Amino acid sequence: MAYIHVYKGTVTQGGIDGTKVSEGTETAPVSVTLNATNNEVSSPIKLALRCEAGYQTTGAVDVSLVDDGSGNASKWKIILVDGTDTTPSQTQTDNAIYGGAISIADVIGTGNYIIWAIAKATNDEDPQNDESVDIQVTATIEASA
Repeated sequence: MAYIHVYKGTVTQGGIDGTKVSEGTETAPVSVTLNATNNEVSSPIKLALRCEAGYQTTGAVDVSLVDDGSGNASKWKIILVDGTDTTPSQTQTDNAIYGGAISIADVIGTGNYIIWAIAKATNDEDPQNDESVDIQVTATIEASA
């Protein structure tokens, strides 16, 4: 059982809002529509991490992008903006690494902790509904006080 989840949609820092991103079912994925012909890059996608009631993280929380061998994780970025819900600046966006990961030292509890994602399409790919990339969250979870 997972005690920490990723949320999308309308998410606010510290809130308990948003839609839980599907975990292996593809029923509520993080998704964007991009024009590969134009090498299009998405606007930042606001996401949140949140533990279930009664739990919190201890130690580092690592968020990474993994794929099924397709290499498509290299077309996504994960960005942390000082643990706030401020949209990443162009410099922060440019400095983030495609296929990269972030490590969060802050405690994540039952309130949303905001992170951002960006996706790109390249003109060498065919039109597709790509379901090969997952957001992987690795954390140690403990009961909260």
